[in-house]
Amino acid sequence: MRQFETPGDVYNAVPPRVVFGAGTADRIDAEVARLGGCRALVVSTPGRGAMAARVVERLGDRCIGLLPEAVSQVPIELARRGQARATEMGADCLVSVGGGASIGLGKAIALELGLPIVAVPTTYSGSEMTGFCGITIDGVKRMHKSLRMLASTVVYDPTLSLSLPVAVSAASAMNALAHCIDVIYVPTASPVIVQAAVEGARVIVDALPRVARQPGSVEARGDLLYGAYLAGAALTGGFALQHGVAHVLGGTYGVAHGLSHALVLPHVAAYNTPFAPEAMGRVAAAMGVSDVGAAIFDTMVASGLPTRLGEVGFSGDAVAEAARITVETDNGSNPGPVTVDAVRGILEAALEGRRPAGGRA
Repeated sequence: MRQFETPGDVYNAVPPRVVFGAGTADRIDAEVARLGGCRALVVSTPGRGAMAARVVERLGDRCIGLLPEAVSQVPIELARRGQARATEMGADCLVSVGGGASIGLGKAIALELGLPIVAVPTTYSGSEMTGFCGITIDGVKRMHKSLRMLASTVVYDPTLSLSLPVAVSAASAMNALAHCIDVIYVPTASPVIVQAAVEGARVIVDALPRVARQPGSVEARGDLLYGAYLAGAALTGGFALQHGVAHVLGGTYGVAHGLSHALVLPHVAAYNTPFAPEAMGRVAAAMGVSDVGAAIFDTMVASGLPTRLGEVGFSGDAVAEAARITVETDNGSNPGPVTVDAVRGILEAALEGRRPAGGRA
């Protein structure tokens, strides 16, 4: 007999409004007005400053300024500065424009101030859909959860991702795929969210090669962004070991966010497959493959992504410490045991760039 129970609160909760389609970012002023905002603070990274400036222009009198200071992994010091700036300026809502760094800083500001968020993602990270945010404190990325960080509106405009380099697009898409795979076996995910994860995995592996071949195709970009949307919805169900390892690589060792997920995803998938064969079988069927870990590894190779942690500055000398931190910060949702030996095995496989052959990494 079927039986399940979901935890409620921030888990499985998605933003109440999603606007999807080419050109939708041009109507950002209407979305802020819809929330009753008249003093919006736009948040971006320095690299997305020009794009954010166009959003500021579109908002007109409804905008009080631009905060182009977001960086990856959301350092707590930056979060506090952003909170102080928003308070000083009298912001009544936030518009986060960009990838996971911009989305994350907006969340961290909202966590303390309770401001509504309009998220305008330009990558495929999917974090705009959730009330989760990893904030780095004393060199360790720690997950925070709150409905105060759940966006009120998400605006998906695939034209904003056209300038995203193929390598960055691929790494970001792997991040999205990680959301789909890491939620498929956690006890906190609802059946609806699991369905989103399965469909998201199918869409992403179909769209990514097309984006790689035709990076200027709005249709291909739109399909990949749709997959990222589904992956973001999937992420609301929770996460397990894959995200735990990736967050340590990013928060403690400075590995770029998308790559931190991509480089360990094949090996965590291989490790967990024997412990969750039915769930992983559903993902494999959706992706049209027999071995999820090997298929992800092959996709990385085909997309031109690095396959070895050593290629992104992670040293073998750090494996033991990284494994220890991962175990200490584990949330208990992984189907396979999260032990120092298990995590070491995953990191060593990723360090060497070994193609998974099924079973444990």
